[in-house]
Amino acid sequence: MTAATFPQPLIGFVRLVDRMNYGVGRFAMYLLFALMAVLMWSSISKTFFNPSLWTLEMAQFVMVAYYILGGPYAMQMGAHVRMDLFYAKQAPRTRAAWDGFTVFALIFYLGVMIWGAAESFGYSLGLRWEDGLLPEIGRLERSATAWRPYLWPIKLVMLVGFTLMLLQALSALIRDMATLRGVHI
Repeated sequence: MTAATFPQPLIGFVRLVDRMNYGVGRFAMYLLFALMAVLMWSSISKTFFNPSLWTLEMAQFVMVAYYILGGPYAMQMGAHVRMDLFYAKQAPRTRAAWDGFTVFALIFYLGVMIWGAAESFGYSLGLRWEDGLLPEIGRLERSATAWRPYLWPIKLVMLVGFTLMLLQALSALIRDMATLRGVHI
């Protein structure tokens, strides 16, 4: 069976999501260097100057962005850990069937995570719907540390990362459906 027999919009969706997550994932790789720079500055400032207030939290924020934005890329590359005891010995179509079955649990999980991230992001912006359909922005949430950074940027990164992971899971599901039909995307 050829790709011409599989719906072209689905093939286009898979290619678009894969290209987007590939670019975001390659960007996320370089966040490791930003993390190293923050941690190096933390060590230098503790040794030679007054310790910086912002380094620990900034390192945590960069690390969260690194692994949440890199997750869809890792899924695309097949780099996630899986139990290969029986899986690796199966034929490609059998593996696609198992992947298609298990991706539904992942989609449910990511739906819950997106819901929580959206609620948390809205809370960090102080969104409230008092009069009408459009929300009003209230007091922005800040961290309770001495540095007190705003939390909405990292919560936005989490929301975007979970959404990209959901799109990648849907892409994997479509790819598995194509494999079951004998089409390689």
